[in-house]
Amino acid sequence: MDESLPSNWYQVSPLDYSRSGYDRGHLIPSADRTNSEANNSATFLMTNIVPQTRDNNRGPWAELEQYCRELVYGGKELFIMAGGYGEKPAIAKGKVIPPQQLWKIIVVTPETTLGVEGIVAKTRVIAVDMPNQSGIEKIPWQHYKVSIDQLEAKTGFNFLSKLPQSLQQSLESQVDGQKSPLK
Repeated sequence: MDESLPSNWYQVSPLDYSRSGYDRGHLIPSADRTNSEANNSATFLMTNIVPQTRDNNRGPWAELEQYCRELVYGGKELFIMAGGYGEKPAIAKGKVIPPQQLWKIIVVTPETTLGVEGIVAKTRVIAVDMPNQSGIEKIPWQHYKVSIDQLEAKTGFNFLSKLPQSLQQSLESQVDGQKSPLK
């Protein structure tokens, strides 16, 4: 149970997923937080979980998570944001609304000592927008690459807003390092 939530909010339970047809999909994967028991346990809070179709969760989403770990093992530092948007029919007696789409943004810096100061014009930024549906288990995660600009238009969020405006615009207009064909 996530004690940080207001007391009048519904506390989602793992039982809310029973017979729903959805996996309990981690936004921050358990395998990414193994440096301490407390950090790993935090990934199992229901506030880090979204209803995810089996094919998405165990297919392209899992492949992207593994690719991110490979980047880290290779010495890169990653800044990751993830979430969902849109609505599918509710589960848990109407208390939990699965997202129609799941998105993830990964900012990849070349070394781990610079932090956000290492984000420059040549920084690799990966953004994906995946349908939360069955039938996509075999589709590679790369099929779902988009620009951050495209995600902003769909979600209403303003990502990378703490970066200088010109750097933000440059990074957000690219699709994995390439200028978006939509620009």
